[in-house]
Amino acid sequence: MALLELTEAGLHCAPGSFHVDPWEKVELALVTHAHADRVAPGCARYVCTGATAPFLRRLVGEDAPVRAVEYRETIRLGSASVSLHPSGHVLGSAQVRIEAEGEVSVFAGDWKRDPDPTCEPFELLRCETFVTEATFALPIYRWPEPEEVAREILAWRDACATASRAALLLVDEETKAARVLALLAPLADRPAIVTRELEAVADLSRRAGVSLLETRVLDESERGSLAGELVLAPLARSRELRRRVGERETGLASGRARIRGPRRRGALDRGFVLSDHADWRALVRTIDETGARRVLATHGNAAPLARFLRERGIEAEALATPYRGEALA
Repeated sequence: MALLELTEAGLHCAPGSFHVDPWEKVELALVTHAHADRVAPGCARYVCTGATAPFLRRLVGEDAPVRAVEYRETIRLGSASVSLHPSGHVLGSAQVRIEAEGEVSVFAGDWKRDPDPTCEPFELLRCETFVTEATFALPIYRWPEPEEVAREILAWRDACATASRAALLLVDEETKAARVLALLAPLADRPAIVTRELEAVADLSRRAGVSLLETRVLDESERGSLAGELVLAPLARSRELRRRVGERETGLASGRARIRGPRRRGALDRGFVLSDHADWRALVRTIDETGARRVLATHGNAAPLARFLRERGIEAEALATPYRGEALA
């Protein structure tokens, strides 16, 4: 019997009577990380890591019934033993390890193995069934070193300053801004400007002990030139902020920047390949290292990944879920 089965509300663990990252409200939701596509408001109870809890409460309300547990702490849910382990995706993000009926399944959520100063590194877990994202599960997606990308961002900011323009850097998730600021902290010589919502996320990261580049909040009551400044903003506010900051170049920090199409569609001047998801090499290597005999792939390029794995003799299936990974829409 599989420990995780797809239902209308999301992946359900029958022995433990809980869902993992459900997309509809359920009785008990284990949340791997507090991105909107992983959190269903209105659940009766939530379980997540301590570092995820403040971010989760921003989405579901300060009074929501959230139980915070430590990494690697085993809790008993029904007849299942459950523990949360670092996934390396964002601050507090977790893989869910489930042991029941003589089987071990791991729901990895979103994850990566690249270095990230904002979160604990990915922890490899051996299992029979591995449920993985497939956001960038194509051989074209291979990430450069993050420090190299940070230096490219600073060089771009300086080139914009020479041309009397602002450098408006868009991020596909609010938590991506914290990673950019952490990578820039030992390199940059002056603060970055951030929108109010990104400052709120940066503040939560600082409270968790993450060292970030100094920031100041964009004064959105003013319009005018921010020439020479690095301005971080959510992708969703791109159109509005392009008008507000005056003369500027616009860049995007995302794994999607690896290919030209998204940059062209977004009318972007620059793309910086910085992803909080596993690239192709990490996906293949990690699946092998888990020892899993069954792999379930969610969102992104799930079907190509499942086909590739089946050709290698691994039982693999693509699951239809509403998770979005890194998206430009």
